[in-house]
Amino acid sequence: MIKELVVKQRNYFLSKETRDYKYRKNALNKLRQAINEYEPMLKDALMYDLGKNEAESYFAEIGIVLKELTYIEKHLKKLMKNKKVKTHLVDFPARSFISPHPYGVVLVISPWNYPVMLSLCPVIGAIAAGNTVILKPSEFSAKTSEVLKEMINSTFNDEYVKVVTGGISTNQELLDQKLDYIFFTGSTNVGKIVMEKAAKNLTPISLELGGKSPVLVTKDANVKVAAKRIAFGKYLNAGQTCVAPDYLFIHESKKTEFVKYFDEALKQFFGDNPIKSKDFGKIINDKHYTRLLNLMEDEEAVIGGVTDDSLRKISPTLLDNITYQSKIMQEEIFGPILPMITYENIDQCINYINKNPNPLALYLFTSSKETEERVLNECNFGGGCINDTIMQVASDYLPFGGVGESGMGSYHGKASFDTFSHFRSILKKSTKIDVQARYAPYTKAKEKLTKMILK
Repeated sequence: MIKELVVKQRNYFLSKETRDYKYRKNALNKLRQAINEYEPMLKDALMYDLGKNEAESYFAEIGIVLKELTYIEKHLKKLMKNKKVKTHLVDFPARSFISPHPYGVVLVISPWNYPVMLSLCPVIGAIAAGNTVILKPSEFSAKTSEVLKEMINSTFNDEYVKVVTGGISTNQELLDQKLDYIFFTGSTNVGKIVMEKAAKNLTPISLELGGKSPVLVTKDANVKVAAKRIAFGKYLNAGQTCVAPDYLFIHESKKTEFVKYFDEALKQFFGDNPIKSKDFGKIINDKHYTRLLNLMEDEEAVIGGVTDDSLRKISPTLLDNITYQSKIMQEEIFGPILPMITYENIDQCINYINKNPNPLALYLFTSSKETEERVLNECNFGGGCINDTIMQVASDYLPFGGVGESGMGSYHGKASFDTFSHFRSILKKSTKIDVQARYAPYTKAKEKLTKMILK
C-alpha cells in the first residue's frame, strides 16, 4: 500500500498539476476550511490525548496553524517568483535568476506533543512549494491522529495529500521508499535513524529535534517577570514542549526571590491544586509518566512534586540542590519538572552549555547588554528569547530549527516555503554576441583579458 501510494503521488507530481499558483492557493484555502470545520473535533482529541483545554488547544496549536496559513497565502505569489540576481561580467551578455522548484513527494513525520501544529505547519509549507505530501502523525496521540486522518483524507485526493497512520512498522516502510524530501520532528535518537534511512537514497531531510534547553536568570534580571514567563514556557502542555526551558541557571543572590515569585505565578495559573486544574495537562502515556517519576526520584522539590497516577499528572515542580551529575540533568526532561542550579559567575553557565550538545533553544533574562552579547556570541543553539520563553516559535518572521544534535533545517513563514523548495540557479545567455576570449586556442592576449574580467 505504501509503495503504491508513493508511486501514485510521484505520478501526480509529474503531471505538473500541483505547480500552478491557483492550484496551490486553492489547496491552502481548502485546508483552512477543513481546519475550521474540524476545530471542535481537534479540540476534543487534544483534550483526550494530552488534557489540553480548548483555549490552549487554540492558541498553541490550531491558531498557530491558521496564522501560518495566513502568512503563506498572503505571500505565496511573491514566494513563487523567480528572483533576479546580478550577473558577472564574465557571463556577458546574460541575465541570472534563482528559481524555486518543488522537490516532489514529501514525507512529514510528526510527533505527539503538538500533534496538530507540528503536523499541519510542515504540510502547509510542502503544499505551498508545490509538492505532494504524505503525513504520518504519531501513534501516541492516537485520537488526534485519527481526526487529522479523517480531515485530510476527506479534503484531498490520495495522490496529492494523504495521512497514513500506524506504528513503528509503518514508519519503517515509509522510510524505505524513494522519497524526494523527508521532514521529521521528534527525538534525537529517532532522528538519527531517520537520517540513516534517508542517506541510503540521498534524500534531503529536515530534522526538528530537541535537547536540554537552558534558561539563565542573571543578578540584574527582572526576577518577577522572569519567574512568570519561565513558568508559562515550562508548564505549557505540561512541559511536553521541545523548546520548553529544560533546566534553570539562577544567580545565587536571586534564588530566594525567584522561588517566591515562581510559586506566586504557578498559583495564579493553576490554583493551589494544579493537578485538578483544567488548565494543566497530563502526561501522554504511562511510559513517559514512569520515566518522569524516575527522573525526579530522591530529588528535593521546593515547589510541587505532587503526582496522581490515575490522572497521569505531575504538578508543576521546581527542584533544588541539583548538580551537573544529577540524574535529571542527563537527558531531556520533556515534562513539568524544572531543575534549578545556582551560579556565581556567568562563565559557569556558558562553559556548561558549550560542553554539552547544542540545545534547540536558549533563554536569557538580563538587563545587561554586555551579558546578552556574551551569551549570544559564545553559545551555540537553535534559537531563543531574551527576557521571555518559547515565543520565538510563534513568529512567522523567525525561522525555527535546531543546530547539531538539536536538528537541521528550519521552517515557519518564508522558511517553510524555502525548506520544501529546491532553488535552482539559472543563467540565461544571449546568442547575439559570443565573446571569444573563453575559447581555445588560449593566447597571452586572452589571458590578459581574462585576468582583467575576473578581478
